[in-house]
Amino acid sequence: MQHVASESITWKKALRKEAPLLLPVAHDALTARIIEQAGFAAVQIGGFAVEGSRHGVPDIDLTQFAERHAAVKDIMAATSLPIMVDADDGYGDAKNVTYTVRAYEGLGVQALFLEDQRAPKECGHMDNKKVVPVEEMINKIKAAVDARSSGDFFILARTDAINPEGLDSALSRGEKYLKAGADGIYVEGPETVGQLQAIGKAFHGSPLATSVLENGGKTPWLPPEQFGAMGFAMILYPTSILFRCTRAVQKATADLRAGRPLEKEESVDMKTFEKIVELEHWQKIEKKFPVEG
Repeated sequence: MQHVASESITWKKALRKEAPLLLPVAHDALTARIIEQAGFAAVQIGGFAVEGSRHGVPDIDLTQFAERHAAVKDIMAATSLPIMVDADDGYGDAKNVTYTVRAYEGLGVQALFLEDQRAPKECGHMDNKKVVPVEEMINKIKAAVDARSSGDFFILARTDAINPEGLDSALSRGEKYLKAGADGIYVEGPETVGQLQAIGKAFHGSPLATSVLENGGKTPWLPPEQFGAMGFAMILYPTSILFRCTRAVQKATADLRAGRPLEKEESVDMKTFEKIVELEHWQKIEKKFPVEG
């Protein structure tokens, strides 16, 4: 059947369902549906993937709230999983953060994260990032908490301070963001197992997240259970699906250009695709309410 993001499954319930909570990133509605059919407990909509797939541009602050909101609205209609949205830096000051939180909560999203990068922001695994003063981010977090209508709406505060200021600064910022009211902390860009262990120790008992950008990111890939043992409650995978999809498109276009047929073992067939997009559901509606004449 057709899906709508479930309001009954809060983010805190999702965290209790799977430890750590694995968050593949959906860059479009089809991907979100496949993620759900694969058995994941939640899904994330990330800027890096949406920027690349929907707009064909890098994640360097070229689009803003309106473009992301449109993508989220399309994607969430295809899944009943709880959704976390990448809300970048909130798209401005406290009033913009307020608008962003209210809009996403009203849409039915269960969680979002805000980062402390200074505009123009960029992908968290790129170099030369800059962060805003701590007090500016604290005010954004307080505004986000004040803007939500329900405490079930999960606000994750992300710090990108490791790259520009070092690990100690990132840990200090995280502690202050929790005190400001954030429900959890997301530390972006740790580069070693030692850094991951230090982060896990510093935030023991708090919902803690990081991201793994496979095939080129800063943070090492580790088995999920190892992340969990270190104290991480959420692991985001912004590139794992996107990069595979991109390579598949490259191969498909190369084969078409060369006049080669589709390799069946590297593709779904028509029946499988129809099942994924729930053709039978729509056919039943069509038969139930036939067009007269």
